[in-house]
Amino acid sequence: MNNRTFILLFLIVVLPGVLLGPLFVNPASAGSAPVYLVHLTGAVSPANADFLESAIHQASTEGAGCLIVMLDTPGGLAESMRRMVMAIYASDIPVVVYVAPSGARAASAGVMVTMAADVAAMAPGTHIGAAHPVNAGGKDLDKTMSEKVVNDMVAFVKSIAEKRGRNIQWAEKAVRESVSITEAEALENKTIDLVARDVDELIDRIDGMEIAGKGRIDIDKANRVFIEESLRTRVLKALSDPNIAYILMMIGLAGLYFELSHPGVVLPGVVGSIALILAFYSFQTLPVNIAGVLLIVLALIFFIMEMKIASYGLLSVAGIISLLLGSVMLFDRGIDGQPGVSWSVLMPTLVLVGGFFVGVAGLVFRSRRRPPMTGDSGLIGKTGVVKTALDPMGRIQVHGELWFARSRTPVAVGQTVRVTAVDGLTLEVEPE
Repeated sequence: MNNRTFILLFLIVVLPGVLLGPLFVNPASAGSAPVYLVHLTGAVSPANADFLESAIHQASTEGAGCLIVMLDTPGGLAESMRRMVMAIYASDIPVVVYVAPSGARAASAGVMVTMAADVAAMAPGTHIGAAHPVNAGGKDLDKTMSEKVVNDMVAFVKSIAEKRGRNIQWAEKAVRESVSITEAEALENKTIDLVARDVDELIDRIDGMEIAGKGRIDIDKANRVFIEESLRTRVLKALSDPNIAYILMMIGLAGLYFELSHPGVVLPGVVGSIALILAFYSFQTLPVNIAGVLLIVLALIFFIMEMKIASYGLLSVAGIISLLLGSVMLFDRGIDGQPGVSWSVLMPTLVLVGGFFVGVAGLVFRSRRRPPMTGDSGLIGKTGVVKTALDPMGRIQVHGELWFARSRTPVAVGQTVRVTAVDGLTLEVEPE
């Protein structure tokens, strides 16, 4: 075959296929990437920050077209929120934050996470706002510190709004005045980009969007990958539950109390220490009332004193009352929507732990009042049987042991005597 024939065949057969082939390819499958979805619920905490960072990394490395974060949060830690915002900024793929389902919210720190998204969306019946910072106990900060923290948070949220082209004025009011708005109001004042009934509508509406710095969202709508929470994330989130935190604290105090009352047992002290550390981790993300913590610690002090002082139960009663008041006051209910300890958890735990404290204190106190059973003091008052006649010295058997004994009056073999004193290895006795 000469060159002329080869060129002719190429023009007739190959070239039309190269030019016309793309016309027969399914556009949805050409260049389209899967949609990755993740549920982010509960408080903004280190566990949720880790989860979001991991989800963004996984979606990016596996070639996702975008990551949809379905958000429902009452708020949480500022440092965890900043980590989440920075993770969204650093993402190579578009990140869509969707406040859903109906009834969900993006409160407090959730405002910043939502506004930092490449695309911010909400479902009908949701709301966003109330971003005024509070301290770890859920209370307003003192005036000087409040000004510093609020101004810092205002600057941060304004920078987010400016970067994403959202409503800067409303963002500032959300922090300074704790205002909240519905999804319709958020769309109207350009706090968010769109309102979607469900995930299907959301995916339809974001497909083809141009994202500054990240290009066009080109996704295969039917190809959806859900990223599930890892075991580590579920454990860390469980620790942020007020009921779990309360139980861990009670176990920790009970373990330390038992170790103090019975030194050297070791295991209760180890378990108690670990439980207390886990409880303190939980307290990072919960509205802990310091007065409640102090009352619970005071209860522990009362129970320890009960072991040392003959109060005839008064210190135990004071300890139980202090434990009850501290347990009720431990978490501020309703702060940023955070729940307190459930009564169905609080009362059984209180009864068990309070009963344990009282029981151990009673046993220790009775053991201190009980006459000595060993040593010199343990022999005085005991009776023995004469094995060799006492005149005045001889031998007697006490507790199955043979002792040298001395009596002021002669005592015959087989008679019983009572120990009145101990002189070295010789017992002073008298006939019964």
